[in-house]
Amino acid sequence: MKRLIEKAEILIEALPYIRKFYGKTFVIKYGGAAQTRDDLKDAFAQDVVLLNYIGINTVIVHGGGPKISEMMSKMGKTPTFVHGQRVTDEETIDIVEMVLGGLVNKEIVTLINRHGGKAVGLTGKDAGLIRASRKLIKRPSPETGTDEIIDLGLVGEVVEVVPDVLVGLERNGFIPVVAPVGAGAEQETLNINADYVAASLAAALRAEKLILMTDVPGIIDGEGRTLSSIRKDDIEELLDEGTISGGMIPKVQACIDVLESGVGKTHIVDGRVPHCLLLEIFTEEGIGTEIVK
Repeated sequence: MKRLIEKAEILIEALPYIRKFYGKTFVIKYGGAAQTRDDLKDAFAQDVVLLNYIGINTVIVHGGGPKISEMMSKMGKTPTFVHGQRVTDEETIDIVEMVLGGLVNKEIVTLINRHGGKAVGLTGKDAGLIRASRKLIKRPSPETGTDEIIDLGLVGEVVEVVPDVLVGLERNGFIPVVAPVGAGAEQETLNINADYVAASLAAALRAEKLILMTDVPGIIDGEGRTLSSIRKDDIEELLDEGTISGGMIPKVQACIDVLESGVGKTHIVDGRVPHCLLLEIFTEEGIGTEIVK
C-alpha cells in the first residue's frame, strides 16, 4: 500500500504543473544520445505522447548530423566542417534532405505514433514554414591575420518563420516533427542548425518553453556544479569568462535570444536520462538547467 501511495504522491506533485501548462506550447529540440539509443528513443516518445494527452502542445525539431555523415561516407564523400558547421555543396544537400526529411524524420514520426500519438513529419520548406538565407562566417586568415569570409555552401540561417501550418496541426491534436532545413531566396534547400530552428519556432509560436536535449547534465559553473536555474545576465558572465564553451555556446545563445522574444523559459536537459522531459517539467528539482529572463 505504501508504494501505491507514493505513486499517487508523484501524480499529485505533477498536478500544479499540468494545470499551469494546459493548452500551452513546448518546442523541443531532440538530438544526441536520446536519438540513437533504443531505450531513450522509447522514453522520449512516451514523454511526448503523455504531454500531448494532458493538453500540452509539443513541436519537435530534430537533428541528425551523425546519420548525415554516415550516409556521406557510404556515398564516398568526406564530411568537412568549419567552426562546427558542415560545409554543404549541392550533392551534400541532397543527402541532408534525404536523411533529415526522410529517414530520420519518419523514424521519429513512426516512434511517436507507435506509442499512441498523432505525429506529422515536416521540413521547414513545407507550407513556407522557414524562410532562410545563406550563412557566411568569418575566421582569421592564417596568412594575414585579418578576417576572411568563409562560404559554407548551402548552409542557412533563419530569416522568417510562418507558423500557420504548425498552429493548424496543433489545433487538431497533431504533433509536428520538423526537420531543420529551410527554403532560400531561390527556393533552394538550405541546411540549418537545429538548435536555432527550434529557437526560431519557439519565438514565432510564443511558446511557453524551449527545451534543448543534449548529452550533458546542463550548464556547468566554474566549480563543476550543474546549475539548476540561472538568469540570462548570469549566463552572459559565464560566456565572457569562458566557462561556457564549445558546442554549448550556440545552445545557450539560442536560449538567450528566444527569451527576448516572449518565450517563458528555456531548458537544457540531459537526454541520456530516461524520461528527462517529464522529470524536468513536472518536478520541483528538475534534472537540467532552466534559463529565465
